[in-house]
Amino acid sequence: MKYSDVTAIILCAGSGTRAKLGYNKMFFTLDSGKTVLDTALSAFKDFENIILVINKEDEERFASLNLPLVYGGSSRSESVINALGKVSTPYVLIHDGARPFVTSEIIEDSVKNAKLYGSGVCAVTETNSLKVRENGNTYAVNRDNYYIIQTPQTFDTQKLKHAYSLNTFATDDSEIFEKAGYKVTLSMGDYANKKLTSPSDFAPSSFKIGHGFDVHQLVENRKLILGGIEIPHDKGLLGHSDADALIHAIMDALLSASCKRDIGCLFPDSDNSFKDIDSKVLLKKVMQEIKPYTPVNISAVIMAQKPKMAPHIDKMRATLASIMELNIEDINISATTTEKLGIVGEEKGIACSAVALLCKQV
Repeated sequence: MKYSDVTAIILCAGSGTRAKLGYNKMFFTLDSGKTVLDTALSAFKDFENIILVINKEDEERFASLNLPLVYGGSSRSESVINALGKVSTPYVLIHDGARPFVTSEIIEDSVKNAKLYGSGVCAVTETNSLKVRENGNTYAVNRDNYYIIQTPQTFDTQKLKHAYSLNTFATDDSEIFEKAGYKVTLSMGDYANKKLTSPSDFAPSSFKIGHGFDVHQLVENRKLILGGIEIPHDKGLLGHSDADALIHAIMDALLSASCKRDIGCLFPDSDNSFKDIDSKVLLKKVMQEIKPYTPVNISAVIMAQKPKMAPHIDKMRATLASIMELNIEDINISATTTEKLGIVGEEKGIACSAVALLCKQV
């Protein structure tokens, strides 16, 4: 999609102080071999109008890009105002250059909402537990009522200019827009669209891959539990726990990648505390066990002659994503039969295989 009626303002005037780099973080080289700046700009290749807000000291390094440059001000709001004066298109998109992992889908949704409703502000739901402090006391709040605001943020240009003429004190453009009485419409965000700010954000990453496999016998008078959900069937899997072969394979993949012993060592069948235990509980324990590594993605295969797995896979993915704090797109589950060969094909058991990619910042 080409954007001829939208100007992208990309804020690049940071100094790298909080990141303790000693230079503008836009010039930091990521694991991909590209700089933060080049990575961020690649998402805006379809824009005819781009304005970079920079520090005067960095002008020579930015000049080679052959893009309009505007000096930043003493605050974020002042920097945006300086750039807004150069915007003549009907819509304007504002993005933090320190969010280099923005995608074309996020940008498209932000622009679409701005054209429909006057604003499109990138946001994601909160996944952590929250508390508010008042008068020296802390109180739990419902995280379902809160959003984490990101960029890009796209607006009707004239409305945003008017909003800034009324107020310049806010943490971002959506707050300025809202204070002027305009409605803020939230658009698609992504947890990967993080802002690179602290030193840990710039630490090199260590990746590891692990493989896990599990098989359980199918028997009568047992529930069939796979991927953390119950699947209707006349037989279930036999085991000391709930015998969730899929979660067991995933746990062994996670432990393998982090060079830890397998689930048979962590949760032995000689320990009655694990008798008939929900494997989702065990997965949560494994997530703690593999720290400081965190999962990047999971790829798993269910091998079963019956029942059909396809109707249940998305629910499995959602269940696992919630426990592992991953996007559902980062968990893939496929299913296959063994063409009636072996214990799986003879409906004597179900087998599962999983591969896990883990990441640790070092």
